Amino acid sequence: MSLGKIVDAIIGKDDGKKVKGRVVLMKKNVLDFTDINASVVDEVLEFLGRKVSFQLISSVYVDPENGFEGKRSNPAYLENWLTNITPIIAGESAFSVTFDWDDEQFGVPGAFIIKNLHFNEFFLKQLTLEDVPNHGQIHFVCNSWVYPASKYKSDRIFFANQAYLPSETPEPLQKLRENELITLRGDGTGKLEEWDRVYDYAYYNDLGDPDKGKEYARPVLGGSSEYPYPHPNSESRISSLMSLDIYVPRDERFGHVKMSDFLTFLLKSIMQSLLPRFEALFDKTPSEFDSFEDVLKLYEGGIKLPHGPLLKAIIDSIPLEILKDILQTDGQGILKYPTPQVIQEDKSAWRTDEEFGREMLAGVNPVLISRLQEFPPKSKLDPDIYGSQNSTITKVHIEDKLDGLTVDEAIKTNRLFILNHHDIVMPYLRRINTSTNTKTYASRTLIFLKDNGTLKPLAIELSLPHPNGDQFGIVGKVYTPADQGVEGSIWQLAKAYAAVNDSSIHQLISHWLHTHAAIEPFVIATNRQLSVLHPIHKLLHPHFHDTMNINAFARQTLINGDGFVEKFLFPAKYSMEMSAVAYKDWVFPEQALPADLIKRGVAVEDSSSSLGIRLLIQDYPYAVDGLKIWSAIKSWVTEYCNFYYKSDDVVQKDNELQAWWKEIREEGHGDKKDEPWWSKMQTLQELIESCTIIIWIASALHAAVNFGNYSYGGYLVNRPTLSRKFMPEPGSAEYEELKTNPDKVFLKTIDPWLQILLGMSVLEVLSRQASDTLYLGQSDSPEWTKDQEPLLAFERFGKKLCEIEGQIMQMNGDHQKWKNRSGPVKVPYTLLFPTSEEGLTGKGIPNSVSI
Repeated sequence: MSLGKIVDAIIGKDDGKKVKGRVVLMKKNVLDFTDINASVVDEVLEFLGRKVSFQLISSVYVDPENGFEGKRSNPAYLENWLTNITPIIAGESAFSVTFDWDDEQFGVPGAFIIKNLHFNEFFLKQLTLEDVPNHGQIHFVCNSWVYPASKYKSDRIFFANQAYLPSETPEPLQKLRENELITLRGDGTGKLEEWDRVYDYAYYNDLGDPDKGKEYARPVLGGSSEYPYPHPNSESRISSLMSLDIYVPRDERFGHVKMSDFLTFLLKSIMQSLLPRFEALFDKTPSEFDSFEDVLKLYEGGIKLPHGPLLKAIIDSIPLEILKDILQTDGQGILKYPTPQVIQEDKSAWRTDEEFGREMLAGVNPVLISRLQEFPPKSKLDPDIYGSQNSTITKVHIEDKLDGLTVDEAIKTNRLFILNHHDIVMPYLRRINTSTNTKTYASRTLIFLKDNGTLKPLAIELSLPHPNGDQFGIVGKVYTPADQGVEGSIWQLAKAYAAVNDSSIHQLISHWLHTHAAIEPFVIATNRQLSVLHPIHKLLHPHFHDTMNINAFARQTLINGDGFVEKFLFPAKYSMEMSAVAYKDWVFPEQALPADLIKRGVAVEDSSSSLGIRLLIQDYPYAVDGLKIWSAIKSWVTEYCNFYYKSDDVVQKDNELQAWWKEIREEGHGDKKDEPWWSKMQTLQELIESCTIIIWIASALHAAVNFGNYSYGGYLVNRPTLSRKFMPEPGSAEYEELKTNPDKVFLKTIDPWLQILLGMSVLEVLSRQASDTLYLGQSDSPEWTKDQEPLLAFERFGKKLCEIEGQIMQMNGDHQKWKNRSGPVKVPYTLLFPTSEEGLTGKGIPNSVSI
């Protein structure tokens, strides 16, 4: 060997062709503050020669010696782990990797194998190959945790950003594609560890804690006709705090910006530490607010906490910054909360009948109001079990309030509507009122659509089970509007009881069941049955971000036995059981917004309309804005699916797609597998409609029923969640007190004041937009796909959403035409405004159910 070649060998000179790669990752020590030694250990190993290797896999040439998978390049190693100290953005660093490219027959790389020979995991964001011969740049969007290679049973493989239907997958990648899905499905055995990537199903079988006593036992939800439920992820206990003590695939957990450890502390502290301790702290102080002015002090000046050793013990037991965020203290022991939007402009407008009706169209639960089509309202409960449950409201109660119309005329002209909580509440009401601290009713509220487009409540029926037994029907009492004297105070209480029903049905069904729980089986099935190469996986994946983590968190801390939901909502220990009964009526095609509006009778089919339907309440902000968003989503999905599926035949022959849909029906929503309304997934239109519904549920529907929680419920007297006393009867002490201090009677009837404080804290957390939120029409990577037509269609989708933002702002400014968009409380309807800033904004549509 010549001296020159020896020198070249020593210094690593190589005359062969090279392909440079750029790797973006985040080291564990940036993301996990509980393991500050992680980078030190890895740097020692890097110095000793243990590296991170990359091996490209050809999408063109098969290597028979490697099981007919794609031909592999020589390993290349991550460069400058020790010396790279310049981050791209906070936490992210870019590294180089150099591949030998001596083989002209290698073709275009379609995947790569990564081996992490460090002791610690890191988060791999992407690999970009520069100047690949004859192919230019190639992008691999990864966004995944990579654990040490010794933890895995099979190689960690990432694919390039080119989408393929299964039948079009290059032969060298086919086996890799199939094996990756097998890994993600798991084999159903053994304890799942934090580095496992397995997605599987389970029932809600650990909400209770019967070991603590009979009163803590809860029924299993899912797997039965009595308590059916969407099947969540299969969870097993592990010790990591960041996992919320339950197994969730690591890539599904909150990112570092979201700080899942903070959220864990936050709600666990409220329910397990703060509640009993603050009960003790205030045991010698008045336990009720005396007036609405006392409630307003929470926002204007705060409440002074009693000083002493108990307060110090509470503060010392929880990190100060967390306590401050939970209770909005000023460091001097003052409880103070942000002022909810509903009282920012006017402190008393929430009490008006117009606002009470408006919030059915533009509040936090605008998805229940329906058109009244028969009078009196009838029940669907089985009369053999419950007797007659039909309404006791008569024409005499309402006919003088219909602006000159008869009841029959009002029904025929589509002017009568109902907010009906009766049938879902009544079967549980006897048990709730006798075995919990609640004293409440099942409610029906009749509403009239006025000529100016606003709603006027006509009557509220509050019903109890017959004292002699369920089979004897109900004891109902009807209350009608009044604004003076005791009658006016009684009417305010009647609205509060209706609001108690609505608040709990909202949280348990409109919010939790219809968005969080309903969407999780789609998340799991997509990861198990659709390869990351599949175009439908690429379409839906952004709408599943953080969903499994927030749901696992909720099962652990919110909806569990004796958790927040049971303490805060009137059904108490029957809360989740009640939502399981509601799931019996869940119909997937009816989650489409147009279908839902037609089902509720607030819209009718109209072929002359661009959307095919016409609203019967024209000034219905949720429906008006929602239909614009729905239309934009459907147009985007249509363009996208039409690019990959040229005919119905392609849909039918897509084996991954068919397996995905089968699993959603038979496993994910398996308790409803025999329902006739499931589409057969045989046509392109069925695919488009199904994907549109999934995206709608995960983004806009969740935004509409979640991010107004604090805007309207942060002032809990506006949306109380439970009641502790029945309606005052003439001759009682409470009735007499109504004459002199009606507000105090009101406050003694609804949530106790400590529950109000803690409820406000949780609603504030749930209503905040995170700083790392991606909104509808946004992507975390411009290279999410290589195909240009879908990229252009996505760009058009984003522009359409910007146009909708402008339209919403314009409508919100026209108070004469659109009276329901801000109402007496002057809160503009922005819950379906596509984008938002960070914080408590009351607007923005995140891509996914992520909080």
